Amino acid sequence: ALDATVEVIITAYKESCLKLNVRPIPKLIKQLQDITELSGRVECLDLRAEKLDYKTCETLEEVFKRLQFNEVNAESTSLDEDGASALFDMIEYYESAVHLNISFNKHIGVRGWQAAANLMKKKTGSLQILDARNSPVADQALPFVARALRMHSSLAVLHMENASMSGRPLLLLVSALKMNLALRELYLADNKLNSGQDALQLGNLVKFNSTLQLLDLRNNSLMDSGLQHVCEGLKEQKKGLVTLVVWNNQLSHVGMQYVASMLPCTQSLETLNLGHNSVGNEGVLRLKDGLIANRSVLRLGLACTRITCEGAVAVAEFIAESPRIVRIDLRENDVKTGGLMALALALKVNTSLARLDLDKEPKKEQVKSFLDTQKSLQTEIQNYCKRN
Repeated sequence: ALDATVEVIITAYKESCLKLNVRPIPKLIKQLQDITELSGRVECLDLRAEKLDYKTCETLEEVFKRLQFNEVNAESTSLDEDGASALFDMIEYYESAVHLNISFNKHIGVRGWQAAANLMKKKTGSLQILDARNSPVADQALPFVARALRMHSSLAVLHMENASMSGRPLLLLVSALKMNLALRELYLADNKLNSGQDALQLGNLVKFNSTLQLLDLRNNSLMDSGLQHVCEGLKEQKKGLVTLVVWNNQLSHVGMQYVASMLPCTQSLETLNLGHNSVGNEGVLRLKDGLIANRSVLRLGLACTRITCEGAVAVAEFIAESPRIVRIDLRENDVKTGGLMALALALKVNTSLARLDLDKEPKKEQVKSFLDTQKSLQTEIQNYCKRN
């Protein structure tokens, strides 16, 4: 940034507003006044919920010219095609942001997304995190965005939750990401991704891309047949994915067979979240041997998966065998005294598990005294975790 004092920046911004007949943004002026350090990047430029039309975006150049930020937050700013393309062009030119949030802007349009693509493909650029939740890419702009990601993009984290990614958009995204070596985290929740073509694409993604570390697919409709595609892809991949989230994807015990056969093959997967699926006791029994044969998983999410004591016993058998599991989430399951006993016994011999999440309230039992037993077992379990 130029050796500009804050006063100079504010004056230049206000003059630009006057010239373009735009009302200065009070929140922006306040943020500028609060800046104490001008060397290096300022933490955040927060423009959330301000209406950023084309002229307003133009006035921001006086700020971007002189200051760089870690985050530029333009969430819910009613960006249109003109405003978005002006804003992204400036952010690209001045390397204004490491993290850019353009969530909840549904009208960025073709030109806006083309400018965003230019910003993404700048391989020496500063941009590392793009958050485009609830901001679908315009159809005609999809090839530009895909091409940007196929190039040597600097982007490490991409949020595209609820962005109409099912079908052709996912196909183009995956074909680009097969070549990409920079992206580390991809968030695709709430995209109505299906068990057919979409899941096939995701299987290809994890098969061919070995640098992606986190894939978040929560709240989609992969179902068991879709999960099979993803697991087949992971089987082929010796290194690569570290975190897989398939929370709430209409999975059943059938799908756990595919996970179980994938687990001994993967050497990189550390976090597996299967929460809010009908895994059931049978599913956990299928998972158990795969988990025991696996050498990488540290965190396992089984919250709200219709597990009772029988399933908890299978989890306990895995805990007793595992030298490395660090955290398991069993909340929102019907685990009573029998299951808790098995878990407590397993923890007695396990030396790695530092956190076991269970429901705080004891579950209803036929025998009243078992409620107290549940409470004391809970305490015993937490004490073992503390010890570890």
